[in-house]
Amino acid sequence: MSGAQGGAPVWLVTGCSTGIGRAVAEVALERGQRVVATARDVARVADLAAAAPGRALGLPLDVTRPEQIAAAVAETERAFGRIDVLVNNAGYGYLAAVEEGEEDEVRALFETNFFGVVATTKAVLPGMRARGAGHVINVTSMTGLVGNPGAGYYAASKFAVEGLSEALRKELAPLGIRVTLIEPGAFRTAWSGSSLRQTRRSLPDYHRVTERRAMIQGMDGKQVGDPRRAAEAILLVAGLEDPPLRLLLGRDVYDAFREKIAGLTASLDEWQSVTVDVGFREG
Repeated sequence: MSGAQGGAPVWLVTGCSTGIGRAVAEVALERGQRVVATARDVARVADLAAAAPGRALGLPLDVTRPEQIAAAVAETERAFGRIDVLVNNAGYGYLAAVEEGEEDEVRALFETNFFGVVATTKAVLPGMRARGAGHVINVTSMTGLVGNPGAGYYAASKFAVEGLSEALRKELAPLGIRVTLIEPGAFRTAWSGSSLRQTRRSLPDYHRVTERRAMIQGMDGKQVGDPRRAAEAILLVAGLEDPPLRLLLGRDVYDAFREKIAGLTASLDEWQSVTVDVGFREG
């Protein structure tokens, strides 16, 4: 990890008020690292800053506000000299059939889940490039790999981060900067509870969407995934010289992605003759 340049590694983590972001901040601090924990409501991270004076800061950060991103990056670099690890964790869910989706809600979703990641990453990269070191860790979701009824817009926002990160990894590798995607399944966070947004209208024809929305809400507080275990896994990959592009977290996401890969492979084989035979015909 790039903290070898002097002092403990410095983490900037977004979305630390609850869930995986908070757990990452807690575990990193327990292991002696330096952490800037951010949240829209800075009071939600005050205890993290107080727990490790000199090694922790709590800063306000709404990733849809460029001036707050710039201020958080500048304050982190002022306090600790650099940013070794950026964890783009801030985000939320939105449930609606594609036809049901409200434009204002969808645009707001992308402002946080996608454009917020872009803006925060771009703010951190100049310092990482100058040092030739750093690690960008983008937390997406199982729904960033597999789309399901009722979560099309959320999936689209996370698929966007997946594609961006694949390209970013190839751009930054020659510069000594690493990129990793974290795809959690169902973890016991506020995602399906207090932070979840839903469509204001429901069309009765979409029975599968209605059923899936009820299933997701019914899971709240019962998910098997432990945010602390997710945080420990993130700390593990952050310490690697050659971390994976993707780290799936949870049996549910593992099984779902295996099923998707099998389906893709079968489709490729079935349609191979059509796929490859689209060139100009000679003669």
